Amino acid sequence: MRLRKIYGFSVLFLVVAASAATCAAQDKPDAPTPKQSTAPATQSSPAGAPTNTSGQASDPHAQQDENPKRILGFIPNFQSKDDIPENQAPLTPREKYILAYHQTVDFSAHIGNAFQAALQQASNGQPHYGQGWGPYAQRFGAAEADQVTSAFFIFGFLPHVLKEDPRYFRKRYGSPWSRIRYAATRTVITRTDAGGRTFNTPQVLGQLLQQGISTAYYPNQDRSASGVFEDCGINLAYNSAYNILKEFYPDFLRVLSHRHRETVRATNAATASAAADMPIAQPANP
Repeated sequence: MRLRKIYGFSVLFLVVAASAATCAAQDKPDAPTPKQSTAPATQSSPAGAPTNTSGQASDPHAQQDENPKRILGFIPNFQSKDDIPENQAPLTPREKYILAYHQTVDFSAHIGNAFQAALQQASNGQPHYGQGWGPYAQRFGAAEADQVTSAFFIFGFLPHVLKEDPRYFRKRYGSPWSRIRYAATRTVITRTDAGGRTFNTPQVLGQLLQQGISTAYYPNQDRSASGVFEDCGINLAYNSAYNILKEFYPDFLRVLSHRHRETVRATNAATASAAADMPIAQPANP
């Protein structure tokens, strides 16, 4: 199991590099967002005022969530939300299980698991499986089972039972170091449904339960208590690094967007200047 987790660090970036361009157009529903109750309109809108036909109250001053549904067009980012008032309502139990379902069935997880099994097969990782299509299927099946159990415990069952929020809330402001420290510590600190802070039991215990269950379908030689705790620690460290990526990725997109606008503005200005410098053709004398 230990070798399998080490491969996981490289799989994430290798798969993204190979597939981001082709998968950017594919879409997936957002992580479930709590429904906001809206009172029925009792007054008519003033003449000329914009109307909202969606049935929800419109607030021109409301902050917009900056988190994309995917990082680099591939990595699922359904559970990330900005820490703004619009996102403060807790998830319902049903929404937590929907989030777990999305984490389980997303196409990127299956591609990553298939690629991870291929890497292990090529390097003979966990050699007790052996070689051939049969052992490859076993490696892939084990990775898929890990995906299902971890998503169920971390995003569904434990947050439901413990009344904790499985989402990641971006800090957004502050020094880079304070944001890195905040993101990394969200692996062990999370938000309750009531809005307080508490120990992130779903993440820590969920990883430990997933690793313990995996001993039922991994080769006998790879089953040990020390391996379970070691793999759990690796996964928690990986999650902290992933939180840091989620914290700063919208900032990265904003910088790219700003540079794109500046490039377009400079191009338009250069085109207008060149057009102004062109001599105006004089009409021919009769």
